[in-house]
Amino acid sequence: MNYLELNTIFLGLAVAAAAVALWRRPAAGRLYAASALALAAVLVLTAVFDNIMIGVGLVAYDPALINGAFVGIAPVEDFAYPVAAALLLPAVWALLGGDTPRAAGGRGTAHPARPAEGQDA
Repeated sequence: MNYLELNTIFLGLAVAAAAVALWRRPAAGRLYAASALALAAVLVLTAVFDNIMIGVGLVAYDPALINGAFVGIAPVEDFAYPVAAALLLPAVWALLGGDTPRAAGGRGTAHPARPAEGQDA
């Protein structure tokens, strides 16, 4: 099995999880907007640090298992993992209920409860 085939499996599972999250919780779409910003940053970091790690010999790839497309000296297959994470993590968060607002006054609310009339804030 080459790296592209392995990535196809992981990306397929991540896409499936994202689709289920968006189907079951349409509000999860806003998580993906934030995830897209994070993905852009992580792809840049992946490009920089993968090239460094490969350049100093920390990581090596079997040329027979890569498809031959590169970003610098990093095979393009390395970039599938950040993409999978950007799809999978918001999906897991949404499916576990992390995108639902909490009850007023509960832990982690965005708006603290108003003080009772006559009390100081």
